[in-house]
Amino acid sequence: MYLEKAKKAEIFEQYGGGATNTGSAESQIALFTYRIKHLTEHLKQNHKDHVTARSLTILVGKRRALLKYLYDRDINRYRAIIKALGLRK
Repeated sequence: MYLEKAKKAEIFEQYGGGATNTGSAESQIALFTYRIKHLTEHLKQNHKDHVTARSLTILVGKRRALLKYLYDRDINRYRAIIKALGLRK
């Protein structure tokens, strides 16, 4: 499996402030971004995989919703996570 517990803990540690802080918006956005990058690479090789394409679209929508939530609540946290992940905006 591409996403093991150790990798998830590393993502939560780096972006969420702690390995057990799995519910913060920043940690969820970072996790979605990691999964989106993985699925994008998969689809470059398997362009006819429509189920994965749909999953990718759903993930992008979830990340977009979390980014909008963060933008509305705390613009500084939003800017920090955008810069840390290198997302376009």
